[in-house]
Amino acid sequence: MLDASRRWRRDGKSIGLVPTMGALHEGHMSLVHAARAENDVVVVSVFVNPIQFGPNEDLDRYPRDWARDLKMLEGAQVDAVYRPAADEMYPTDASTRVHVGGVTDGLEGAARPGHFEGVATVVTKLLAAVDPDRAYFGQKDAQQVAVVKRLVRDLDLGAEVRVVPTVREADGLALSSRNVYLSPEERKAAAVISAALREAADIYASGERDPVRLRAHLAARLALEPLVQPEYAELVDAATFQKPGTLAVIAARVGKTRLIDNHDLEKPFPG
Repeated sequence: MLDASRRWRRDGKSIGLVPTMGALHEGHMSLVHAARAENDVVVVSVFVNPIQFGPNEDLDRYPRDWARDLKMLEGAQVDAVYRPAADEMYPTDASTRVHVGGVTDGLEGAARPGHFEGVATVVTKLLAAVDPDRAYFGQKDAQQVAVVKRLVRDLDLGAEVRVVPTVREADGLALSSRNVYLSPEERKAAAVISAALREAADIYASGERDPVRLRAHLAARLALEPLVQPEYAELVDAATFQKPGTLAVIAARVGKTRLIDNHDLEKPFPG
């Protein structure tokens, strides 16, 4: 991968990287399209990263469809797909992990111990292998975006981190590879997550600024759907993930499926 990147650089070409874990959907493809518009060469990595999954999470059953992914990427005229094996990324004696402090302390970091070390480590390795000018991430994973931005800044990794808006279904549900786990009833219930964010944005636009009241509205709206069990509903700063802020973030279980979403209350909710 690095040899190919060096050849492109010798030819004066810019490189965009879209890191994914496969099971591609239109949210991923929006990242690919953004990279295609801004770079001469687009590389998409497809790697289900084992070290960002906890012991009781869904690593073994995480959706995988390599043939479908490749067809989608060919259709988008991607220049290269980087698909390393797990034992290539993490040899048996590998002992190095990348830890980003502060921004990883709460919310997803607290709910999923070790998750962000896994994310930071794999992103560091992907940036080293591809050496892109720009790397593309989705706003849906807002805390991951904050972690990657801090990582790239603190370690002088050079790539520009580009953030692409969340792609949503018609009812507002954020696209996620894990949505395939939802039963029809759970899928309908899951729409309450984006509804809570939309209503909080409307309340903010009407003049409400008290984070306690805004957070209470998020919790109350989620509580109306019995199939949805919230893990957190908070308002944080988008860069530091400290409270308070204007980024509304939600994590909830819908049946056995854990979903996350977020929205900056200073902006109108899309749709």
